[in-house]
This record gives sequence, structure tokens and C-alpha cells, in this order.
Amino acid sequence: MAFNFIRAAAAGAALALCAAGGASAAVNLPALKIDTTQTTVSGLSAGGFMAVQLHVAYSATFAKGAGVVAGGPFYCAEGSIVNATGRCMASPAGIPTSTLVSTTNTWASQGLIDPVANLQASKVYLFSGTLDSVVKPGVMDALRTYYNSFVPAANVVYKKDIAAEHAMVTDDYGNGCSTKGAPYVSDCNFDLAGAMLQHLYGTLNARNNATLPTGNYIEFNQSQFITNHGMATTGWAYIPQACQAGGSATCRLHVVLHGCKQNISDVQQQYVRNTGYNRWADTNNIVMLYPQTSTAATNSCFDWWGYDNANYAKKSGPQMVAIKAMVDQISSGGGTTNPPTNPALPAPTGVNTSGATASSMVVGWGAVSGAASYNVYRNTNKVNALPVSGTSYTDTGLAASTSYSWTVRAADANGAEGATSAAASGTTLAAPGGGATCTTATNYAHVQAGRATQTGGYAYAKGSNQNMGLWNVFVTTTLKQTSPNYYVIGTCP
Repeated sequence: MAFNFIRAAAAGAALALCAAGGASAAVNLPALKIDTTQTTVSGLSAGGFMAVQLHVAYSATFAKGAGVVAGGPFYCAEGSIVNATGRCMASPAGIPTSTLVSTTNTWASQGLIDPVANLQASKVYLFSGTLDSVVKPGVMDALRTYYNSFVPAANVVYKKDIAAEHAMVTDDYGNGCSTKGAPYVSDCNFDLAGAMLQHLYGTLNARNNATLPTGNYIEFNQSQFITNHGMATTGWAYIPQACQAGGSATCRLHVVLHGCKQNISDVQQQYVRNTGYNRWADTNNIVMLYPQTSTAATNSCFDWWGYDNANYAKKSGPQMVAIKAMVDQISSGGGTTNPPTNPALPAPTGVNTSGATASSMVVGWGAVSGAASYNVYRNTNKVNALPVSGTSYTDTGLAASTSYSWTVRAADANGAEGATSAAASGTTLAAPGGGATCTTATNYAHVQAGRATQTGGYAYAKGSNQNMGLWNVFVTTTLKQTSPNYYVIGTCP
């Protein structure tokens, strides 16, 4: 049964009394066994904007994916409070999505954020309540459009059919679904945390609906990682018993970011304990990390418009650096960084190479029973950004007259890999045309390699200035170098 506002407030007061009377002193964040390939992030409102910032800027860390509730595109505010409260909340028609995509690509090429290619295999879950009067649904529509440039459409779920106000939605706790107000958690008969986590991670064990062990909650010392900058001296985490220090399990990590006016000082532990995340964490060995802002932060918000630092959206932003350091610390207990394995899947056989050009090679193999997809490795490095559904893959961007070696692994529906195949070798052809070289790659890769330039979100061949189309990781172009620093669109004979 839904909690009404009075009951929710009473529950919050009870939690506050519990925290004041029985909580132990904050501890240093422990080092746990975390599979760092399984780290994800989500957030509501300001936390949603911050989740996007972390997902994009630290895409090597959060490559698995992100969940966003009532957030918006990366760098939406462009350092302006006017933009933040205007186009990024109330007037989404003014959001310059193509400019934000261009900024993302530029910063990635400059090393200010991680390479956008890391986002190609990400899962993204988006939620917007139809009644949201704080961050209008059109802002989330713009976020969906923004992600179109980096994440395959099949990897994105966008749920926007629930009549919810501005809140984290649950199926059994909080205000009425159409209510806007503290603690900004609403009972809409929908388990948003569960839907989000199951999209990010795949099939999960049923959640724990019983009372969760009090000892699984810890208050940790955030001042290990940051002092001031709008961050509190302590944060919170939920650590399932199997994941606690000294345990044998290797666990996953999900970072949860509260919205404005939702930190511990504002709503006590209601966001930490009653948003539904921990029930799923408990039965699926997922550690939940809840960084906290302080009351010194503007409206207790995470910095998504520059109130603390002009570099707020980059890897160098103080709050960004701090949260990344928390992730690194809690993940430093010896967990694996390798993909999960499925010993039931045998190694693909018949791996071969064919169709060599000066810059590409086709790798083929025999089908494996039970495989949902395949991954291809060149000289031990995985080369396919997305799972390969067929039994061949064209590896591009290779150097002319160069020998390479490829192996293949089958993967199940959850991405767990089987045994590694025997290697197949191949040599690319010599550059044709008396030294002319053709390179087939994404427009993003061409710009990074100096074969093209970008302006206004489009890529242009260097020298000839031919328009190659959108500057992103999905559009592929073949460029022919006809003289030093001069490229044209075309093919080599």
C-alpha cells in the first residue's frame, strides 16, 4: 500500500532518530572484490545530470551503462545557471543537442573526457514522468537524441508512460505518484530501480522484500576523497554480506546519485534506504554506493552547471574526480577486470582470414551452439565495439603490408565468454597506387587520426574538405590519401 505524505515524513523522522541514536562512526571506504567491467551509475534530477556526466566523461569506468531519471544531455547547461534552469529544465526546445554532441567529441579528442567509443556497448535506461513539472519530458527527449550519436538504439530503453511528478519512482514507498515534494520518492506501483538494474545487467535474481540487514549499510568518510566543493564529509553504501571485505564473492558496483534537496541532511536516509535499489543489490551481489552532497551545495545539488567549478563536466571536475576516486577505492580489493566466463561454450573452430585490403581484413569462424554473439580479438585486444551476431567480422583501420593475428570467443546472452579459439593470421595488402593509401574507419576515428577535421558536428576530409557526414562513431567513410595531408572520399583500386 502506498505511503501518503504524512506517513513518508514520519518514516523519515524515524530514520533520522535511528541514525542519530544508533549509527556507528563513519569508516573509511573499504576495498572490495568488484568486477570493474560491471560498474554502472544512475541518478535522479541533478543526480541524473551527474550520472550522464560520469557515464560520458568516465566512459572507460562506466562503459557497462547508466540510468537517468529526469536528467538531460551531457553539458546541457554549458556552464550557465540561466541555461540550467531554462532550456535544461523548463524550455527544452532550446537545447542545442548537435552542439553538445560536437562538444563531447571535441573534448574526447582532447583527452578531457574518455573516448566516446567506450559508449558503443553501453546500456542506457531513461525515465521521465509525464507529469514532471521540474525537468520537463522534452529534456529527456533531448537526452535520448543525444545518446543516439553514441549508443545503439537497441541498447536504450526510454520509459515515459507513467503519470509521475518529479521523483524517484517505486512500487511501495513514498508520496502519491502525482505529488511533488520531499522526499521526492513516489509510489507509482512501478519498481523503477528494478527495471533499470535489469536492463543494465540482464536477468537478475528476485529482489529481497524482507527487512534488509542493518549491518549492510555503512556510513563512510567522504573527506578521504574531497573537502568542500559542495560535498558532504560522509557518504553511504549498501554492501551485501557476500560482498563485504574478506568475502569470497566478486561483486558488481552501482553508483546512485540523489537529486537536489535529497541528501542525508534534507531527507535523512530515505533516498539511501527506500528507493528500491538495495533490495536488488542484496540478492544479486551488487554494491550500492551513495555519494552525498552537503548543505553548502546549491540546493544540495550535484554540480551540473558549474556552481562549484568551470570544469564540472570534465574528468577534472572536483566532484567528478571525487566520485571516480570512491569507485576506484571500493573496487580495489582484487576483483576481476576480465569479462565473465561461461565454461560451457567451446572455442569457435575454423577461424580464418580473407578479403585482405591495405586497411582491412575479414575474419570468419564456425558457429558455436548456444552462442548469442561473438567477440573478435586482434593481437589479444578486442576490436568489435558491439557484439557480433554472425560468423564473420571485418576488422578495419589496419596498416598496409602488416601481419596480424586474430582469435574469437563465443558469448552467451549475458555477455559471458567461452574458450578462446586458435589464432588465424593474415597480412594486409600493400598500399596501392604508388603509395596512395585508403583507410576505412568511423568519422570519429578519422578526426582523431588527423585524416579529417570537424566543424558543427560534421566531419570533413583533410585537404579536400569534402563533407563526410556526421562526426560520430556510427558513420563509416573510406578516405584515400593522394598527397601529404590531402584526403578524398573514395576507394583504392
